[in-house]
Amino acid sequence: MFGPLAAKPGSSKENKTGSWRTLRKPKFLQKNCIGCGLCKLICPEGCIIGEGKNTYINDELYCKGCGLCSYICPKKDIEMVPERK
Repeated sequence: MFGPLAAKPGSSKENKTGSWRTLRKPKFLQKNCIGCGLCKLICPEGCIIGEGKNTYINDELYCKGCGLCSYICPKKDIEMVPERK
C-alpha cells in the first residue's frame, strides 16, 4: 500500500513535509465522490481541502503521500500516482 520513502538529511524545510515523503501522491479523480469527507478527516497532515461532492483536492507541498485518503475512500475515487517533478 505504501510506496518507498524519499528522505535526505536536512530535507524537511525543502519538502515542507517533515523529514519524509513517499514518491507517490493522491490523485482525486472527482468522478464518483459522494462528499463524505473521510479523506479530509483521516489526513494526518490536514492538507486536503474541499466540501461536498467532487470538490476535494490536496496541497501537494505538504502531502507526504501516505495513501490513507486513497485507502479509506469508499468509492475508490482517489488513486495514488507517481509524484510529478
